[in-house]
Amino acid sequence: MTSRLVAAARESSSTAIVADYLNQRGGAEWVVAVLHEMFPEAPIFTTILDRDSLWPPLRGARIIPSWMQKLPGLRRHFKKYLPFYYLAIERIDLTGFDLVISSSCAFALGARAPAGATHICYCHTPARFIWEHDRYLEKESVHPLVRRVLRRALAYGRRWDRAMGGRPHHYAANSTAVAHRIRRCYGRDAVVIPPPVDIGRFSVGDGPGDHYLVVSRLNAYKRIDLAVQAFNELKRPLVVVGEGPHRRALERMKGPHVEFRGWVPDRQVVNLYRSCRALVMPGEEDFGIAAVEAAASGRPVVAYGGGGALDTVVDGVNGVLFSEPSVDALVAAVERLERRRWNPWAIRAGAERFSVASFKARFRAFVAEKRSAPSVLEAPIPA
Repeated sequence: MTSRLVAAARESSSTAIVADYLNQRGGAEWVVAVLHEMFPEAPIFTTILDRDSLWPPLRGARIIPSWMQKLPGLRRHFKKYLPFYYLAIERIDLTGFDLVISSSCAFALGARAPAGATHICYCHTPARFIWEHDRYLEKESVHPLVRRVLRRALAYGRRWDRAMGGRPHHYAANSTAVAHRIRRCYGRDAVVIPPPVDIGRFSVGDGPGDHYLVVSRLNAYKRIDLAVQAFNELKRPLVVVGEGPHRRALERMKGPHVEFRGWVPDRQVVNLYRSCRALVMPGEEDFGIAAVEAAASGRPVVAYGGGGALDTVVDGVNGVLFSEPSVDALVAAVERLERRRWNPWAIRAGAERFSVASFKARFRAFVAEKRSAPSVLEAPIPA
């Protein structure tokens, strides 16, 4: 069945899109959805697929998952199959395609473009769990023995990832910080093209309410714990939207002013942005789409001054940055934000440069420029 799908895909398009995985609805998956709008005939190859989790624009797309799709318990235990993702990406057959576009924050950059084809990688980040594994795991509940095994597996992952970093002919990075990471990890240059944000979903409300807002996956490295502790101390209402493995631990530390909503429908998220006093983004983000969504709603952002926030938040213009990842620094930043007056329409205007239309125009121009550029040598696969 899969071979027939691939054959039909080759006949309908000379372009292929490769995604790490499509089993959740996040920023990387949204970029794949926009790429599908730009190249609607292009098949999308990925390691695993959960159709119930797709963004709406992807629901009619031709998506071809790998052999991993048949693994038992995949929906619940997909993280436990880590070593298989490398093999699955390597074995995607892209013969017959002239242009390969990978959307990668982990594995997709390792896709093998056929001879003569151009491989363009839109890189959300070199894989955090490989290159920053200590930071990524520091607050996760992992048995010491499992942690030791993981470190060995991730050492192999770094060798694989460094080698695979030579496969794309050209890189686009979603932020300046990620472009620097690509240079550090792969020795490659990248053009910064901010990801597409559907700012048309958002609008400026009548005025700010009392609550602050977090919109995030609840993973430990997102540092939502800093926000919970800071708002326990500030005694200001904080609404946390999102799900993730760290939720129970976060709920155990919350006080009466912090409320966890979990997953909420899109319309409610839009209303929460419109009515919040400010968005809180306490961890280092690769880009941080939530900051742009808040700005599109005319609301300022309190953000850790590192990573993607340095591209989206201008201190004193559309938010406040704090330089130390600590409760005290976040508390001081919130207090500083409350001493200022904010112009919601000016904040909204600044979000326009991150629109879907802007991304499409910049990425199309990048593809047109690079398709005829000379390729680089493919790096060898590590032993």
